[in-house]
Amino acid sequence: MKIGKETVPRTRISTSDEDTIVVRGQDLCADLIGKTSFTDYFHLLVTGQRPTPAATAVLDATLVAIAEHGLVPSVQASRMTLAAAPDALQGAVAAGILGCGSVILGASENAGRMFVEIDQKAGADGDLDAAALAVLKDYRVAGKPIPGYGHPLHKARDPRVDALFRVARDCGAGQRFVAIAEAVERVIGDATGKALKLNVSAAIPAVLLDVGFPVTALRGVPILARTAGLIGHLVEEMQHSIGFALSYQATRELVYEGEVPEGFGKKN
Repeated sequence: MKIGKETVPRTRISTSDEDTIVVRGQDLCADLIGKTSFTDYFHLLVTGQRPTPAATAVLDATLVAIAEHGLVPSVQASRMTLAAAPDALQGAVAAGILGCGSVILGASENAGRMFVEIDQKAGADGDLDAAALAVLKDYRVAGKPIPGYGHPLHKARDPRVDALFRVARDCGAGQRFVAIAEAVERVIGDATGKALKLNVSAAIPAVLLDVGFPVTALRGVPILARTAGLIGHLVEEMQHSIGFALSYQATRELVYEGEVPEGFGKKN
């Protein structure tokens, strides 16, 4: 049974022979190593194009903004995994990344797709607020969450939002999707009854889409950034382990609500 249309595996990313390693048409050793930053290399790998200065500045800023986020569930899972299997750094990193979904890390992609939908509905000269409100109402009718707005700690705007928007402005990036993100913020109260503010998961796709980063790769940015943060936590875990302390705290707070056999918990 054939899945998909291709019968021959093909790639435009890399190839090599006895003397040369080629990545996206570039000689890895002669053209890239020591001559490009990792941020620029990531952009080249994903898009096949070297980034503009604005794209470099924006992409670099988003990676810095989202790399570290404290002892969130993905970090706790990662640290507890390493505590239980200290010889498996790769498994601990994977444990932290596997939780990338609509709530943690995946919200940037979902917000980006929503912004693209608003952009298409508004057209070149349309009313962004009206288009945003229409899309948000469609989301509410469909029971879909509105990603990238509201934060449990930052009740006003997430401070990373203005920092990222400032980088985008200062480097001359486009402002179309930033404007869309702000339009959503203006009308979200009319659609949901809650005047939620932008958080970093909406700012990241807004600034990246404005420099031409593909919407299909948006989730990869927080995944890449958070991988760096996880490795930082895991190095600390090797030096000062709190993985079991985290699990013990969870056990202490656990409330069992199921049935027990007669005599359970009674001392003799």
